[in-house]
Amino acid sequence: MIKGSVWKFGDDVDTDVIIPAKYLRSVDQTVWPKHLLEGLDPTFSSKVKTGNIIVAGRNFGCGSSREQAALAIKWAGVSAVVAESFARIFFRNAINNGLPLVECKGISKAVDEGDVIEIDLDSGNVKTKKGILRSSPLPPFLKEILKSGGLVEYYKAKRAV
Repeated sequence: MIKGSVWKFGDDVDTDVIIPAKYLRSVDQTVWPKHLLEGLDPTFSSKVKTGNIIVAGRNFGCGSSREQAALAIKWAGVSAVVAESFARIFFRNAINNGLPLVECKGISKAVDEGDVIEIDLDSGNVKTKKGILRSSPLPPFLKEILKSGGLVEYYKAKRAV
């Protein structure tokens, strides 16, 4: 179960907005979170807290295929992203890096910024103050990757067995 306060964004949030290209040369894990979503909200990085949840509309993570977008969100301490839909490559980059995503129709109308929501990754249900939204749960193999902390850790654990 994932529970946290919501930061809400709209449709078509692209990877260039999630983490601007000018910061990609750094591999310092503290740099990217400082610039997370600054194109939409220049003060976002100073407000986001560990355990918060990003909620968005359609096509979250569109644009370039950079995996740094998912890592910037994860390194900022965001516990999950719930959106109406995700760009395909962003979806796999996020899962492969251990960032939980839930595609949930109706979420952008069901929550306001600051609401607290609960996500059950096993059932796919998202509990809001307006009720429970049902989405398709992730397939078991994707849940295993998330539980391992990402694809690399998943394969390390498999090799150790």
